Amino acid sequence: MDQFKGQPRLPKFAVPKRYDLRLTPDLVACTFTGTVAIDLDVVADTRFIVLNAADLSFNDASVSFTPHASSQQALAAPKVSLFEEDEILVLEFAENLPHGVGVLQMAFSGILSDKMKGFYKSTYEHNGEKKNMAVTQFEPADARRCFPCWDEPACKATFKITLEVPSDLVALSNMPVVDEKVNGNVKVVSYQESLIMSTYLVAIVVGLFDYVEDHTSDGIKVRVYCQVGKADQGKFALHVGAKTLDLFKEYFAVPYPLPKIDMIAIPDFAAGAMENYGLVTYRETALLYDEQHSAASNKQRVATVVAHELAHQWFGNLVTMEWWTHLWLNEGFATWVSYLATDSLFPEWKIWTQFLDESTEGLRLDGLEESHPIEVEVNHASEIDEIFDAISYRKGASVIRMLQSYLGAEVFQQKSLAAYVKRHAYSNAKTEDLWTALEEGSGEPVNKLMSSWTKQMGYPVVSAKLKDGKLELEQSRFLSSGSPGEGQWIVPVTLCCGSYDVRKNFLLESKSGAYDIKELLGCSVGDGTCSWIKINVDQAGFYRVKYDDSLAAGLRKATESQSLTAIDRYGSILDDSFALCMARQQSLASLLTLISAYKKELDYTVLSNLIVISYKVVKIAADVSLELTSGIKQFFIGVFQLAAGRLGWDPKQGESHLDAMLRGEVLTALAAFGHDETLKEAIRRFDAFLADRNTSLLPPDLRRAAYVAVMQRANKSDKSGYESLLRVYRETNLSQEKTRILGSLACCPDPSIVQDVLNFVLSDEVRNQDAVYGLSGVSWEGREVAWKWLQEKWEYIEKTWGSGFLLTRFISAVVSPFASFEKAKEVQEYFITRSKPSMARTLKQSIEKVHINANWVESIKKEDNLTHLVAQLSSN
Repeated sequence: MDQFKGQPRLPKFAVPKRYDLRLTPDLVACTFTGTVAIDLDVVADTRFIVLNAADLSFNDASVSFTPHASSQQALAAPKVSLFEEDEILVLEFAENLPHGVGVLQMAFSGILSDKMKGFYKSTYEHNGEKKNMAVTQFEPADARRCFPCWDEPACKATFKITLEVPSDLVALSNMPVVDEKVNGNVKVVSYQESLIMSTYLVAIVVGLFDYVEDHTSDGIKVRVYCQVGKADQGKFALHVGAKTLDLFKEYFAVPYPLPKIDMIAIPDFAAGAMENYGLVTYRETALLYDEQHSAASNKQRVATVVAHELAHQWFGNLVTMEWWTHLWLNEGFATWVSYLATDSLFPEWKIWTQFLDESTEGLRLDGLEESHPIEVEVNHASEIDEIFDAISYRKGASVIRMLQSYLGAEVFQQKSLAAYVKRHAYSNAKTEDLWTALEEGSGEPVNKLMSSWTKQMGYPVVSAKLKDGKLELEQSRFLSSGSPGEGQWIVPVTLCCGSYDVRKNFLLESKSGAYDIKELLGCSVGDGTCSWIKINVDQAGFYRVKYDDSLAAGLRKATESQSLTAIDRYGSILDDSFALCMARQQSLASLLTLISAYKKELDYTVLSNLIVISYKVVKIAADVSLELTSGIKQFFIGVFQLAAGRLGWDPKQGESHLDAMLRGEVLTALAAFGHDETLKEAIRRFDAFLADRNTSLLPPDLRRAAYVAVMQRANKSDKSGYESLLRVYRETNLSQEKTRILGSLACCPDPSIVQDVLNFVLSDEVRNQDAVYGLSGVSWEGREVAWKWLQEKWEYIEKTWGSGFLLTRFISAVVSPFASFEKAKEVQEYFITRSKPSMARTLKQSIEKVHINANWVESIKKEDNLTHLVAQLSSN
């Protein structure tokens, strides 16, 4: 039996075709029992059957294999061995099994754990009483914790599911109910047999729920389920869900293949949402929208998450990746197409401009030496969790956008994508299969072009300089550390000169190239028509651009005069300059001089990114000197004042969704930087809110700004604001409000309050899924307290969150903000004996970020007259 240990994949002796699964959860004892009969096709000589199982107990006597084709009786398995480390169950029979189809049967039992994976329990209150619900979360490799199975995406089968549950509860699965028999307090619910699908998409939820219902234009039933009493909060997601299914039916040119889609809000849920076929599970914050207490940003999140999960019904569920190496195919594509759907439903949100947030996060992570390629080798189930990251989702989505931009929307969709979905429906696909379909549809060498983006990690910075009328371009790998990097890409270059009417597209296939501007664009720089050159137009390419001084000056003027689109003011100008500054290829002085050109900026996406950058610059300045920090805070207050003044505190009749989001972000930044007037007004409005939760003085979009202001003023000798905020947390039953408060508490400058917050985060009052929100904004003054706390509580944290991606969030949130080589060494030494495969990559990335910060601090210290320059910029 030892031959099967330590293998990344299951042996292919037998192929599952159909599962007949019966489960009986006990919601009081938090256990479950089950039986499964699996139709298996034995395709090779073997006396072993090897499948996945974990955290289950088996009744060995119940294990049998009955061949269909022969008159043989059921064969018992004399040896049944569970190898917990490899999560496999090995059944050894006395003799070789006959080839062909037979039925494998067994009985098993397990625990409904609180680990938010496998078959687990989530808690909720009904009429003041605490109750348990049973929920599944099987992606990536946790179906094996509910029933023994071939838990690999390529092992697709059909599923006939039967549940035995208390008769007063709602029991849902992937397919509609075909039969329900009530016997006193218990009912047996049978579901229609599913389409062929992977194990990670099987879903079951049992609990008390309300629902709202609608239908698509072709009669598919759409429901949103939620806790009793919250049905109204499901109406917005219901509207988005029904419209999105119609949209994707057209886009993929294939109808939605199931008779219904249920979307359900789960109180305890580790991820944002999960695309189970026909029964999509969500965190409450990603599905429910409350007209009175949800912010505009919450509404946008619900729309994009619903669209993302429904895109998976085609891209992931109908056509499934062959192995986890191709996870990005699922996630990158669903991320990209969710913007397509949201833009179609809500064009006024200008969501494609906001897509830059996805690209930026992808660029940030991929700028690390400890990044990984989009297509990453996965050798063990424990490694899968760590690749559900910004590379698979955000870089994946960005390179798809880059390719679509290069090939053209019509060629991409109608000639290629629809063919890919039809060709691989009900089956599995690899990255190359998508490239083949796109190559056939476009006639372009897509495989060659895209392999440089998916098979190697990182991305290029394209350096641009103008010399004797020629534009000289050179590419090299960009690293945030400033180190030289290896790699070469086929870069789709887009550029325009002086106006967006004069533009050119071409591929930079070598390390460098020189292009005659007059020949290329028909104009000359400096002749009045071409006062600036912009490369990577609309930020369609996944790369950064470094301009020489004269080109940079032209773009700075174009930014001030608003000659550039919002996407370009954000992307290749602001964000690339910030990244180059962090990598010490540009001074902080030049970055701040550029930022001063944004004082008249009013676009949501540009200012939102500038606010993110401002937080990072202020924190890094704090490690240089307090004088510099104080000056830089004043500088940013000056930059944001125009927008704050224009938006005011009170929402205006008929204002845009984007203005509503921007008001909250700008006021939060002013509060965080200690702007006195903002703090006073925010606290005045918070006091009114304490007296009346429905006051118009503190609408949901402003609450985070008020909460941050309250925490800026809280300290050891006056905890009243902090205690009031905890009271609001305890009194609300809206998840979005709870996470908004959790994300504000730790920004307090008093370390003793930060200590209290961190201890509160681990209390029973905070759901395990939400604890990491409490770490998201730890103040610069609270970093050391957070690090000591992490070490003191590590054993408990690891035990509670130890086998999932949430554990890695604790590490990155606490470790990454540091900026000294000594701290990096200390962290490394602490984790030498505590690291494990599922967190190794995150730990290395976090330590690398500390090194990057430390080098950046040293470099800023060497800049002359920086404090004087900041004062000068602030007064202009």
